Amino acid sequence: MTTESPTSKGTILIIDDEKVILDLTSIVLRNRGYTVFTASDAITGLKELEHHQPQLVLLDYMMPVMDGLTALREIRERFPDSYVIMFTGKGNEEIAVELMKAGASDYILKPFNNQDLVERIESVLRIRQVEIRNRELTIERERLLAEIEEWNRQLEARVQEKTEALQRAQAEIVQSEKLASLGYLSAGMAHEIRNPLNSITLFAQLIKSGFDDPERLGYVDKILKEVDRIDETMRKLLDASKRSRYQLSEVRIERIIEATLEVFKPQALLYHVDVKRDFRTIPPPLQADPSEIEQIFTNLFLNAIHEMRDGGVLTVSLDHNDKELSVRVADTGKGIPAENLSKIFDPFFTTKSSGSGLGLAVVLRIVKTYQGRISVEKSDASGTTFLIRLPLAAV
Repeated sequence: MTTESPTSKGTILIIDDEKVILDLTSIVLRNRGYTVFTASDAITGLKELEHHQPQLVLLDYMMPVMDGLTALREIRERFPDSYVIMFTGKGNEEIAVELMKAGASDYILKPFNNQDLVERIESVLRIRQVEIRNRELTIERERLLAEIEEWNRQLEARVQEKTEALQRAQAEIVQSEKLASLGYLSAGMAHEIRNPLNSITLFAQLIKSGFDDPERLGYVDKILKEVDRIDETMRKLLDASKRSRYQLSEVRIERIIEATLEVFKPQALLYHVDVKRDFRTIPPPLQADPSEIEQIFTNLFLNAIHEMRDGGVLTVSLDHNDKELSVRVADTGKGIPAENLSKIFDPFFTTKSSGSGLGLAVVLRIVKTYQGRISVEKSDASGTTFLIRLPLAAV
């Protein structure tokens, strides 16, 4: 592409098979400050146009080999920034309409007046400048609109992210308040209930010692069994709401998982549950109470196996990075109904026909004790995956 002179008013290509027209028009336009190129036929003109890419083309309508109308259409298709003024010796209306439809910016009848030619050229170049500028502004506008749209998408995504984080934080606050309320309630209940339970146990044992009748002894045993059941419920309630005595030591979490899985081995065999381990990396020891960590996996494995009474796969995955360890406990049960997901950590919430509904509440309380997090990573018809994250520097 030829570079236009800084002092040039514009670049013009003249395509005409009449040498006189070429020479005279070139002289007139160069004298007016334009950079001018010439071609004596349309084929040569297209090559010149491709090389120089002028702002304007003066194109003769009647030419051999390739006529002006055909050349006009090709120029408009291939070089849309080069505007075209047609020279024609035929001044009828049909030709004018045909030329304008094909993309000509103007047409001039031969012979033409030099001043009229220059004025027409200046007018077309002004229009070209405005149209190209408008096109650039349109492109810039579309770019800015696309950029604004992308910003809006990012903003919406950030708002959604922050909203979800806020909802999670609010849910955690509500859950903490529930556990705190449960703690106050259970502490009082434990004192008020266990005292009469102790009396019931004592009197039942005294009654039992005075009976020889097996049937009556069986009744007393049932009373004592129910007392134990109430006491066990109170213990679970206290475990869910407050931390009992604990002793920190270095805990190898993979060993806790293995030991807990070993305890559940008979149940897994009974219900045809295949146990898979995916210990990708072994984390360093965790400062924790071993019984508390064991309680986490006891409750999770118990729930998982309960969901797979007809067989399935229990997968335990272990991994860690520089800051925290992560454990995934996945089953292939029926999944947790969507309407229950927000309630599964609530004390006493259960969908089982038996059970206290305190298992996951206990898990949550222990995990939060170690500044960790527990969530349902996935739950659908293919099963449920719980994800536990514990900081390696937990205290």
